[in-house]
Amino acid sequence: MRDLFIGLFEKLVGAVVILLCLGVLIAAGAALVAPGPNGGLLPALAILVGGSIYAILMGGMMYLFLGVYHNTKRTAEAIEALAKR
Repeated sequence: MRDLFIGLFEKLVGAVVILLCLGVLIAAGAALVAPGPNGGLLPALAILVGGSIYAILMGGMMYLFLGVYHNTKRTAEAIEALAKR
């Protein structure tokens, strides 16, 4: 049952990262075509750079947490195998 939840969480992390990237692209596009002082190339670039950094950091942390889980699981299995010798 635990493996089911971990597998689903891995898929959820992938979906969240994709949605973050799409959200950044949509927000940058909306800022590019927005009329008035709130729109234009400079705000669009700022959103694109800031949003990309945010998406990379959030996705990296979520994948790091999954990596810690997998490494802990492998270490526990290796210690159990050593204990059985």
